[in-house]
Parts: sequence; C-alpha cells; structure tokens
Amino acid sequence: MSENTEQTRITKTRTGVVVSDKMDKTIVVQLDKLVMHPIYKKFVRRRVKYKVHDEGNEARIGDTVLIEETRPLSRHKRWRIKSITHRAA
Repeated sequence: MSENTEQTRITKTRTGVVVSDKMDKTIVVQLDKLVMHPIYKKFVRRRVKYKVHDEGNEARIGDTVLIEETRPLSRHKRWRIKSITHRAA
C-alpha cells in the first residue's frame, strides 16, 4: 500500500420534502416510501422525518431537497442540506 492512500467516506444521501422551516437554521424533511405489507400484500406508506441543518435558511415548505448524513450537529440533527432540487410554487 502506498502512503498517499486516503479513505473516502461514503455519505448517505436522501431526497425528501420540507414540511417545516420555523426553526432557525433547521428544517424538517419528510421522506416517504411504499412498503408491501407482509400479510395483506398491500402497499403501506411509511414516513420518517429528519431534522436537517440549513445554514442560510434557504429552503421553504414544499421544496424538494437533497440531504446528506454528517456528524452530529446537535441533539437531533445528523443531516445537512446538500442542494434544493425543486422549489415549491
């Protein structure tokens, strides 16, 4: 192995919709996914909400954003906004 090898950290990225922007430098992003129920074989919607760091307070409710995992920024914030992919009307 050479001395110049550096490990690249693979960060998780997710795409979701902003559901709250009332906090300062923090937004709440909701991710939806459809999962098939094991018994009834119907698709059930599962949702998870993440608190995301938004340094410039740029995202608004309804925006679609790309978020990436990062080090713990506070008690509940573990994600950082990477880009705003689609603006709400």
